[in-house]
Amino acid sequence: MVDGVGVRQQHAAGPGPSLSMGIGAAARVERAAALDVWLTRLMPAGISGIALVAVGGLGRLQCSPYSDLDLVLLHRGVPGMDELAARIWYPIWDARLGLDHSVRTLPEALSVAHDDVKVALGLLDARHVAGDRDLTAALQVAATDQWRRTALRQLPVLREITEARWRTHGELAFLLEGDLKEAAGGLRDVGILRSIALAGIADSMRPAARAAHLRLLDTRDALHVAVGRRVDRLVAQERATVARLLDLDDPEALLRRVASDARTIAHALDDGWRSAERLRSGLRRSGAAPPVRRPVARDVVEHDGELVLARAAIGARPDPSLSLRVAAAAATSRLPIARATCEWLAAYCPPLPAPWPDAARAALVTLLGAGPHLVPTWETCDRYGLVDGWLPEWPRMRSLPQHNPVHRFTLDRHLVQAAQEATAYTREVDRPDLLLLGAFLHDVGKGLPGDHSAVGAPIAARIAARVGLPPADVAVIEKMVRLHLLLPEVATRRDLSDPVTISGVAEAVGDTTTLSLLHGLARADALATGPAAWSGWKGRLIAELVRRVHTALDTGVLPDPPRPDPALVAGPLPAVHIDGEDRVAVAAADRRGLLAAVAGVLALHRLDVLTADASLVDGRALVEFRVQPRYGTPPDSIALAADLRRAVTGDVSVVQRLRGRVLAGRRGGAEPRVVWLRAAATDAVVLELRAADSAGLLYRVTSALDEAGAQVRAARISTLGGDVVDAFYLVGGWPDDAERDRFAAAVLAAAG
Repeated sequence: MVDGVGVRQQHAAGPGPSLSMGIGAAARVERAAALDVWLTRLMPAGISGIALVAVGGLGRLQCSPYSDLDLVLLHRGVPGMDELAARIWYPIWDARLGLDHSVRTLPEALSVAHDDVKVALGLLDARHVAGDRDLTAALQVAATDQWRRTALRQLPVLREITEARWRTHGELAFLLEGDLKEAAGGLRDVGILRSIALAGIADSMRPAARAAHLRLLDTRDALHVAVGRRVDRLVAQERATVARLLDLDDPEALLRRVASDARTIAHALDDGWRSAERLRSGLRRSGAAPPVRRPVARDVVEHDGELVLARAAIGARPDPSLSLRVAAAAATSRLPIARATCEWLAAYCPPLPAPWPDAARAALVTLLGAGPHLVPTWETCDRYGLVDGWLPEWPRMRSLPQHNPVHRFTLDRHLVQAAQEATAYTREVDRPDLLLLGAFLHDVGKGLPGDHSAVGAPIAARIAARVGLPPADVAVIEKMVRLHLLLPEVATRRDLSDPVTISGVAEAVGDTTTLSLLHGLARADALATGPAAWSGWKGRLIAELVRRVHTALDTGVLPDPPRPDPALVAGPLPAVHIDGEDRVAVAAADRRGLLAAVAGVLALHRLDVLTADASLVDGRALVEFRVQPRYGTPPDSIALAADLRRAVTGDVSVVQRLRGRVLAGRRGGAEPRVVWLRAAATDAVVLELRAADSAGLLYRVTSALDEAGAQVRAARISTLGGDVVDAFYLVGGWPDDAERDRFAAAVLAAAG
């Protein structure tokens, strides 16, 4: 940690205080002391009955380099307080310091705190700065006493306010650019932990929470120093500087530390809320019989809304499966594990042998299949170190950030979330236990060099063997991890009507049991990743692929490709058919340029293309697109049909609109890349474009291929956050080197 950076701050707009730019607790106290001295000089001399009181960061002696000031001017009914206050506030504003201020008598301050829980929490940090010290002391005593008397009434309101803030700012542990103060697990939540402790409800500020709090304060100090102003959001471009100021190895280490600290604080706050609720429940049943101990599972009982160990389990020598059995009981009963029980298990539960005993393996499967309460139970076990005893690989994955924007969770939470999502599909497979384990282990290769699917497969196999699965089941887990991206990638990037596509997947999967497991895993993985990783259309594509592959595996016969739309094969040309919001089909006499022209019109009407197919039937060129509205609202179908007819007949006005608006949609990003696939189709070669997404990209690329002399039979568009992997099926044999270079250059120029 850097403490006492030699840079000093002087607010140039006025005679403000010089503040240290140091990082750490000592620097924060030093800044508070400097501000105290400066603020004391601003207090009017010779006036009794007033006190300048600091709350917020200054009140707690936790001033970051660019913190605002939170001040209360307290008085005993002194007249002319507005003028006195102005003599203090204006120099602060002139010094360009942020200020939150109020002027109140002691009864007024207590009255506002009684009705506003946020004010009540603020007064708990009250600290004397200048003036009438006895008046400040009276406020401190009265505010603390009032909070202790009213906390149980006010905490439910505070919880509602807090959960609304979390919905706005998200969970700090899982955000790549989180707000260190406002997000769940951030600095503002520490204030709630202190208030719960001050009310005597729970010992919420335990050593782990205190240490996490100090590290988050240091991180915010470093962020202020790096940016040169007050800011709480740790954005990507500042991570390297902040990590260096904190003596961390790299930005990744910074993200992992912030995530771990946020989870510690969030878990402590969950405990605090529960303690308050138990205390309220106890008061409601005052005079009634005390809570009884109810058996929940072997060696596990419920006591006062929490799970604790049975007395016999504590007295006997614990078996290695005990911690897993307690976790499974907690998840299935949807009850939290008592803190003392977690601490006892961490201290006294012996390590698991290899392979695991049957009871431990069964408990793990039960835990993973418990549904909604899996995640909080796992988080509790992880906070107390139990998970490290189950899985030695876990520390490497804990809080590991996933930088692809489609991911909403760190790696460890993603794995647990995937197992939870997989419970929705356990009745669709022959081996629900393998589905749960495969979902839980599918990304264990992430964070290591190489393709995470290939790297993770042997790691998952070793874990499965250690858990005690027989060799045949270990092989299934290995295959699930190695192939967990097969179905979504093929479904979104390949022509599902092509026999080569179906036979290739069937050969890789091998049997219908594994196919069903991979189907469940693909859905669970996408749902655990985040909303951007899943859509109804993607789900239908994967389901169609599974249906076709299942038929091939079950019968040995490849399904017939779909027949062209009869309405397009007959009738006058050009023909345009718009079915609902997701299908657009066009027939024309001339095939050349048709795919590009239709793609351009679709982009013009703000429709994103999911798939495109072109064919020639009885001399007619047919193209069929599956689309979705870019912004959720479908275009006017009459205007769309009119533009399509004009475009396919070569109307110059439509072409000019296309080129003017669609070309303007380009945007920067990483350098695009072209990949050639020789044996991925029956009658075509596949050119894959990996590039940044932009409006009109399909139009530009298909136009470029057309001008380069390539004939596109089909296109598949797969969007991953801000990037795309677009596959173009080029009719004909394998191009020679010169042709491949020409086609690739045209595509890269269009994508760039």
